[in-house]
Amino acid sequence: MPALPFTADDIDRLQETLAEVVAGGAAPGGVIVCGTTDGQQQVLVAGAVASELGELTPTGHTIYDLASLTKVVATWPLIGQALDAGLVDLDAPVRDVLPAMTGETPSGQATLRQLLAHTSGLRASTRLDHYRGASAALADLLCREPLADAPGRHRYINRGYILLGLALAHVNGASLDDLASRLWRRIGMTSTVYGPVARGHHVAPTEQRIPGAPRIWGSVHDENAALLGGVAGHAGVFSTPRDLATYATWLLDAYTHGDSLGEWLRASLVPHAVIEPGLDRGLSWILAADGQVAYHHGFTGTSLYLAPDAGRYLVICTNAVYYGAARTRIAPLRTLALKTISAWSLEALDE
Repeated sequence: MPALPFTADDIDRLQETLAEVVAGGAAPGGVIVCGTTDGQQQVLVAGAVASELGELTPTGHTIYDLASLTKVVATWPLIGQALDAGLVDLDAPVRDVLPAMTGETPSGQATLRQLLAHTSGLRASTRLDHYRGASAALADLLCREPLADAPGRHRYINRGYILLGLALAHVNGASLDDLASRLWRRIGMTSTVYGPVARGHHVAPTEQRIPGAPRIWGSVHDENAALLGGVAGHAGVFSTPRDLATYATWLLDAYTHGDSLGEWLRASLVPHAVIEPGLDRGLSWILAADGQVAYHHGFTGTSLYLAPDAGRYLVICTNAVYYGAARTRIAPLRTLALKTISAWSLEALDE
């Protein structure tokens, strides 16, 4: 079917809500990109990049810390690539694709599928600073941790993606940032990198954690990713709204044409666990609208939404942690984004 365009009313509501949440203190500013596989694209902006830069307006080329969008922009496609190359088995224990280790490894028995779907039973709290001074490798330390729960129930867990990032580096014999960089260059995501990035007017700063101290600007906001040098499977990637739109288009095109990536996306949109009524977890992605919409959020105030059968996508980039706890104020924008991209499928379900 042809891609379903966003209506003028859709665009107006998104622009108005973006402006409202920025005016309400959710973030200094933000950018939305919504588009379709047949070329429609709208870039909406509001506010400023940061107070430090005066009234400079963000653009589609402003660089944002993606936070947990790293999971679906780096780790998830690289797992699909490794699966296609025969380097990994989704139903094998993660310890099998990590450097050899001996002894009991309760958390190492979690499968790649369970880690991707957040159903592994691993401990949810992750404090890599607790491992300071340890003599064993990080993979060993994480795998030797006891499980917090029996596998099967959904619980959002970052350490699973830290393990996936370590596994990708091991089976490919290359660093995670090198693997991701090769992928992004092939797609045409020329501004997407693992940090740090040089601070400047083109980079949106995030949080000032201590009054009087420098604001985090170009360095990863996530503390565990920072301890890993800014390169991790769960966080650490910086990108622009335009690059995320390029990525979304690439995914939707692959889905339509049925190549290996498209098949990986289709497989990932199969529900694996219930998050709450109306929302399921696929492999990495959250599924809504009876599985017709896939999306993911980043803690810093970023989001990526896909509606593969409608050929449409929606990107949100903000630096909402700029104001600390005010990050929660972008919820109305995320709610509207999901409603907007889901509207076509909900109407079809009602017919």
